[in-house]
Amino acid sequence: MEIAKIYFKNAKIVIDKFHFIRYVYWATEGVRKRVQKEIEDNLRKYFKGSRKLLLKSYEELTAEQREELEVMFWYSRDLRKAHRLKEEFKKVLESSNSAEAKVELKKWIEAAERSGLCEFCRCIKVFRNWFSEIVNFFDVPYTNSVTEGFNNKIKVLKRNAYGYRNFERFRKRTLYSCGS
Repeated sequence: MEIAKIYFKNAKIVIDKFHFIRYVYWATEGVRKRVQKEIEDNLRKYFKGSRKLLLKSYEELTAEQREELEVMFWYSRDLRKAHRLKEEFKKVLESSNSAEAKVELKKWIEAAERSGLCEFCRCIKVFRNWFSEIVNFFDVPYTNSVTEGFNNKIKVLKRNAYGYRNFERFRKRTLYSCGS
């Protein structure tokens, strides 16, 4: 980023959506893990298997799954707060431009601070430090997911092959794997 600021003074620096959304999910998961350690052994297994249930969008849950969530929330207010914060973050993601995103992200950061959940402290810090770069995403909604996908394929190819002696063979195999 420092190089971009020096050589590309008019460039708009944007953080990919994946890279800032994951902090909300990590914080929510952190609360679940903490609560799981604090509860009785017989309930611990139930909470352990509930990761996907907690991280899934509330609108996509079945009535039965929503009921399961309510049981979990009955045992932990912190888990309810974390889930609510995760769901409220959707308002930020639904912003149509950076001006709207600024307002929504500020509201969300304030709500996360009021929650008192220590797991969200890192998330808040990251969002504050990278605030303008995060809200820029809403004006420039491109992601580098395709590039990261290709890089991952190449890394897996290298790992599975235990190295290539012939670079040209590796190059051809890479191009074939990435569909070019």
